[in-house]
Amino acid sequence: MTLGDWAEKHWRWLVLVFWLAVCAYMLWERWDAIRLFALGDTDDNMRMMQVRDLIAGQGWFDLRQYRLSPPGGADMHWSRLVDLPIAAIYLILGPLIGGRDAEQAAVAIAPMLPMLVVMFATAVIVRRLIGGGAFAIAIALVVCGGSARGMWAPLRIDHHGWQLAMLAVTVMALTDTRRARGGAIAGAATAVSLAIGLEMLLYLAVAGVTIGLRWIRDREEAKRLFAYGVSLAGGCALGFAAFASYANRMPVCDALSPVWLSAMLAAGAAAVLLAMASPRHWAWRLGLAALAGGLIAGAFILVWPDCLGRLERVPPELDRLWLSKVREAMPVYGHGFDTTIQIVTLPIAGLIGYALMLWVDRKDTKRLIGWASVAAPALLAAALLLWQTRAGPAAQMLSAPGATALAWAAILWLMSLRYMIVRVGGVVLAFLTVSGLASGYLSMLWPEEPPSAYRQSVNVANWRCSTMHDLRPVALQPQGNILTFVDLGPRLITVTPQNAVIGPYHRNSRQILDVMRAWRGNVANARATVDRYRIDYVLICPNMSEATIYRSEAPQGFYAQIASDQVPSWLQRVQLPADSPFRMWRVIRQPASQPPQQPRAS
Repeated sequence: MTLGDWAEKHWRWLVLVFWLAVCAYMLWERWDAIRLFALGDTDDNMRMMQVRDLIAGQGWFDLRQYRLSPPGGADMHWSRLVDLPIAAIYLILGPLIGGRDAEQAAVAIAPMLPMLVVMFATAVIVRRLIGGGAFAIAIALVVCGGSARGMWAPLRIDHHGWQLAMLAVTVMALTDTRRARGGAIAGAATAVSLAIGLEMLLYLAVAGVTIGLRWIRDREEAKRLFAYGVSLAGGCALGFAAFASYANRMPVCDALSPVWLSAMLAAGAAAVLLAMASPRHWAWRLGLAALAGGLIAGAFILVWPDCLGRLERVPPELDRLWLSKVREAMPVYGHGFDTTIQIVTLPIAGLIGYALMLWVDRKDTKRLIGWASVAAPALLAAALLLWQTRAGPAAQMLSAPGATALAWAAILWLMSLRYMIVRVGGVVLAFLTVSGLASGYLSMLWPEEPPSAYRQSVNVANWRCSTMHDLRPVALQPQGNILTFVDLGPRLITVTPQNAVIGPYHRNSRQILDVMRAWRGNVANARATVDRYRIDYVLICPNMSEATIYRSEAPQGFYAQIASDQVPSWLQRVQLPADSPFRMWRVIRQPASQPPQQPRAS
C-alpha cells in the first residue's frame, strides 16, 4: 500500500489529527489572551453576555440585552443557536473546574468547532473533484487564509465561524453524486445558516440557483431539487419555531423573521413543485423556473417593500455618522497594500485554479458541472471584496478547492522533473505562493511606514481600554448607568457590573444616535441625554478610535470639551489610578425643588 493509498483510506482521521494540531497551535498562540479573557470584538463580548443571561434564566426567546439602556434593554437580531455550544461547554466544565475557568475554556474551544466542519467539507469537495492526496493540501489552505482563520480562533465566539461552516457544507452538497442526499444536505445547511443570521444569504442564494440550473439542464436532477426544497422549507420553519426571538417574530428584515421565512417557504415549495412537474424539454423547465422565480420575487416586492434596500434599515444620519465609517464595510483596496495582498492572494489563486479545471474538464460534463457549482459562490465572494472587505473570510474559504487544484497541478508537474532539489523546492514554493504565505513574507521586505506617534497612541488606547486590568477601577465604583463610547459598551458590561447606554447594534438606532449626538453636541444636549438615560457616570478613553472621530468632526463638542478638561459643573471627577487610560466623572443630581411650606399656626 502506497502512502497515497493509506492517506485515502484514513483521510477522516488525518483531517481530525490536523484539526487537533491547528487547535493546539491556536491555543498556544492565544493563551495569554485567553487567560486575560481578551474578547477583542464587540460582538464576542455581547455573545458572552447572551450566553450568561441564558444560563442565568433569561427566556429562550428573549434576546434583549437588559444591561444596555436599562430597564427596557437593547434589541438584538441574533438567535440562540450559536449560544448552545458555548453554554454546553460551560455547563459541562463548570462543576469540574469552576465557573471562571469554565467560561475561559468555553470561549477558547467553541470557536474552533466549526473549523473542523469546514475542514471536513473542503476535504470531501476536493476528494470528489480531484482525488489522490489533494485533500491534505486543501485543509492546509483553509487555515492559511488569515481572514477565514480568524473567524475560528479562540475567543472569536460570535456567529461568523458557524455561518462559514454551514456555507462550506452547502457547497460540499453541490458535489454529491447522490442527488437526493446532496439536495437534502444543501437545504438543511442553508436553513441552519439562515437561522443563525443572514450574512451568507447571497452565497446561499447562488447555491440554490445552481441547483435549479442543474435541473433545467438535466431532468434527472429533479431528485436533488425536490430534496432541497423539502429540507429548505422544513428546516427554515423549524429554525424559526425553535430559535426566532420575540423581536424576530415581527416583520424585520435583518433576521429569519416572517419576511424571510415566507420567502424560503415559497422557494422550497416552488422547488418541490418544479421537481414533481419536471417537463421533458429543457425549455419548458426553464420557463417554469423563470415563472416561479418571478412570482416569488414579485410577491416579495409587493408584501415586503421595506426589505428591498439595506437590511439594517438605519436612518441616513446614522449611516453617515457610523455605518459608513466601519472599516470592514470598505472595499478591500481601501486598506493598505500589505493588508490587501494578504486578503486577496488566496482568492485569486482559487479563481485561477477554478478556471484551469473548467478548461481541463470541459469535455467531462459531470466534473465540469461539479467545478462550476463550487466556483460560482467563490467568484461571487471574490467580486464582493471590491465592495466590502467583510467578504474576505468567505472568499478565502470558498477559494480553497480551486487553489488546491492549482497547487496540485503544479505539484504533479514539479514531481515529474529530474532533480530532487527542484522537486522539493518547487513543491514548497508552489504551496507558499498559492496559499498567500509567500506574499506575506515578501511584504516584510518592503514594510509599510511605521505608524506615527499619534497612530501608536490610538492603538495603545484601543488595547488598554478593553483590558480587565484597566477596567477594574471602573468596575469597583458603585453600580450605575454609564455614558461611554458606543464601541466600549459591550466590553464594559461584560467585565464590569456597570450598565451602558448601547453598543454598535443597528436595531437600536435611537440610542446610538443619542450617544453620538451627546459627544458631538453641546453641553446642554449632553445633559439632556444624561437625564434621558438616567446616567450616573460619564466615562471616556481619550485617543480611542471612536474618540478621535468625535474630536475631529466636533472640535467644540461635549467630548472635545471634557477631554480638554472643560468640565461642566454637574460632573464630579472620579479618582482613578494615575496611570489609568480612562477619565471618569460622577453625575451630580440636582435636588428636587421643595414645595413651599405653609406658615405655622401661632
